[in-house]
Amino acid sequence: MSKTVKRGAEWQQRPAETTEHHAPQGKGAAKHKVDLAAQIKSWLRHHKQTAQDSLNRLKLTPLPTLMTLAVLAIALALPGLMFVGLKNVHQLSGEWKGDPKISLYLQTSLPDEEAERFSQQMLLRPDLAAVELVTKDQGLLEFQRMSGFSDVLEFLNKNPLPAVVIIQPVDNSKAFLLALQEEMAMLPEVDEAVLDMVWVERLASFVQLANRMVLVLGALLALSVLLVIGNTIRLSIENRKDEIQVAKLVGATDSWVKRPFIYTGFWFGLVGALIAWLFVQISLWLIQQPVHQLAALYQSSFELQGLGFIDSLFMVAVGVLLGLIGARLAVGRHLRDIEPQ
Repeated sequence: MSKTVKRGAEWQQRPAETTEHHAPQGKGAAKHKVDLAAQIKSWLRHHKQTAQDSLNRLKLTPLPTLMTLAVLAIALALPGLMFVGLKNVHQLSGEWKGDPKISLYLQTSLPDEEAERFSQQMLLRPDLAAVELVTKDQGLLEFQRMSGFSDVLEFLNKNPLPAVVIIQPVDNSKAFLLALQEEMAMLPEVDEAVLDMVWVERLASFVQLANRMVLVLGALLALSVLLVIGNTIRLSIENRKDEIQVAKLVGATDSWVKRPFIYTGFWFGLVGALIAWLFVQISLWLIQQPVHQLAALYQSSFELQGLGFIDSLFMVAVGVLLGLIGARLAVGRHLRDIEPQ
């Protein structure tokens, strides 16, 4: 073994000695640039070979590799599905979030002309962003369409519903909304002023809770990805223990020894993230039709949103990053215990 190491050292020294013998004097800067370029090219070539070798080794054990990839894909797909769900919740709450309104139920005895005049007066107020008038007849038609009691309402002598003026304040602060509600309720044309702030607060609280749940569950699942990859790399190190000892014995650096395992974590993270993205897309495709039918029943134009291009790239990047971190932690922990005898 000592003769082999000695011969290898002599073989490594020969190119340098030959180059120095034939190099013209005064060309030291050019020689340094050539050597640096050769080193970079050799470094890139070794990375390419190591990445290919790591991928080929995973192909040699298809069943364990597929099982590990399935676990990683599920762990990465769950946060992706929760993110998509939260994204659609934000879309549904878009017309509510930050846009509370006050419904002014006018006196039932108030004629339509007076209701129209009242709504025009509200339009002149600088503290209101929008004003919408729902007349008695419009309210009755809407009630018939939504309730299905059109036959019963035909027997009524007069329309029991009042006209409604829906106002949207400029300032959405809670104090201003409550003060404006109290002011509107004191007007003689108004029978009751209803603020939908309660629904806005409930929806905001639900969205905030959903955000926290996605973050917490995403962090736990990311930790599980790190543990799975770390354990897989640990087993790979144990299986190649003799090979690592021989490599260190002939002078391999720690970076050279770590590199194949780092690339193994990279492949697990990349392929696992791609499979997770495929899981998310299939899941969205399966529920798209029922969601569309449900939205149609409520006469809504809601469209289910999936992962966009940037979201998909982020998902793959997170998978690769977790794979690299998990492999790096496992390699740094277990390679220290393997030294040549």
